Amino acid sequence: MDQSLQLRLSQKLALAPQLQQAIRLLQLNRIELREYLQEAIESNPLLEQAELDGDTAPEREEAGTDEWDEHALGDSQESEPQDFDSQDAYEDWDEGLGSSWEEAGYQTLPERQLEDASSGGLREHLLFQISLASFNDTDAAIATAVVYALDEEGYLADSLAEIAASLLPEYQVSEAQIEAVLSRLQRMEPVGVASRSPAECIRVQLSVLPGNTAGLELARRIARSYLDFVVAGEQERLQRELGAKPEELALALDLIRGLEPRPGARYDNRADEYLVPDIYVRQQEGKWVTALSPDNDPQLRLNRYYMQLLRQSSAADKKYLDGRLQEARWLLSSLELRNRTLLTVSQRIVDVQRGFMEHGEIAMQPLILKDIAETAGVHESTVSRATTRKYMLTPRGLFELKYFFSSHVGTSDGGTVSATSVKARLNTLIAAEPPGKPLSDLELSRLLQETGIKAARRTVAKYREALGIGSSAERRRAWRRLTQAPR
Repeated sequence: MDQSLQLRLSQKLALAPQLQQAIRLLQLNRIELREYLQEAIESNPLLEQAELDGDTAPEREEAGTDEWDEHALGDSQESEPQDFDSQDAYEDWDEGLGSSWEEAGYQTLPERQLEDASSGGLREHLLFQISLASFNDTDAAIATAVVYALDEEGYLADSLAEIAASLLPEYQVSEAQIEAVLSRLQRMEPVGVASRSPAECIRVQLSVLPGNTAGLELARRIARSYLDFVVAGEQERLQRELGAKPEELALALDLIRGLEPRPGARYDNRADEYLVPDIYVRQQEGKWVTALSPDNDPQLRLNRYYMQLLRQSSAADKKYLDGRLQEARWLLSSLELRNRTLLTVSQRIVDVQRGFMEHGEIAMQPLILKDIAETAGVHESTVSRATTRKYMLTPRGLFELKYFFSSHVGTSDGGTVSATSVKARLNTLIAAEPPGKPLSDLELSRLLQETGIKAARRTVAKYREALGIGSSAERRRAWRRLTQAPR
């Protein structure tokens, strides 16, 4: 056998344990963080939670500065936790909470009860199927990310670009890879889950029906191009467009109406819970400032008893305690990093969306993850993790941080306006339309263009549907039923 020497170059992404822990902590919501820290306290004797008797500051001096430095297992991979004492922020916050809270507009805060999206039967049902499917590691990570991006009705709320960003830096995937996994996921139980629109959901459900199903081919044609006619109840026009017989059309429509346009609805058996905000926003000296909720500061510190024991321990015990000390240092440093990141990202969001704080949705600015990542000096994936399932209490209500991100629509002067602002304007126009004479999507598009917003009719229709508002024909029929109802 001939011997040879070969040189191969390869690239691998290696994440240090401390970085992995910091990434994990950042994406946890408040409840999951509390459970994670409780497990850490139970498994690590060098960690303890400060008592609520005023002795709450996890000061390093109490544990012994010498022990902290002497038993550090190398300083090359981690740095000393930086000073981050959010207790002062909390005290300043509580000091002026009374009158300034009312001045900021919180006395008019509407009572909004939101559901906690951290749990739900649909998610567990899909994750169980993913664990049994023949996914490789990358595809399984993509499928899991898609499941966590579903709304309560089973629709995919995030774009493919946002899902790709949330997987970084562990996985670098393309939108084509996500699309392939999404196609498989949509055919799991319930069929049509993770669709991006009711039309796509119906098309997926029709695609899995047996080929000999009566009316299937005509139903698929309708689902591809003519669902608007079905929604509007324009059956005669639909028959003309398709050139189908009345009995054939009736069979296809019955097939479509028998499908489930909300695939996740039957799994939505969660009890309503009040969400506790992670971030508070208020106006201070003419500026909008953010502060972390005290729940984000678990008041962990090193256990003084075990730090003293570390001095007198034998070699075997000392090795064990050294390892637990290193873990404790990593956790405390990661918690500080998490708090800094949350505070920085939320403050950058508030700086951009100051108009929303003062004037509401109509003043919302277009914003994407990249904008915040550049100003905060972090990666887009970090912003995605920091804004997922984290909530901000504003004078306008309680909102998930992702709510403040939206796409944009062009204006006649070359600028942009956020999709949320356009939806608010549409809502105002429809609310002020003449009774019995609802505005069509084309008329709404023209009115928006008169204000400088370039929104096509299809864009108006998409935003109107997102607001849960029916077409002009549906609104006209609803008005007739209301006026003709017996009094």
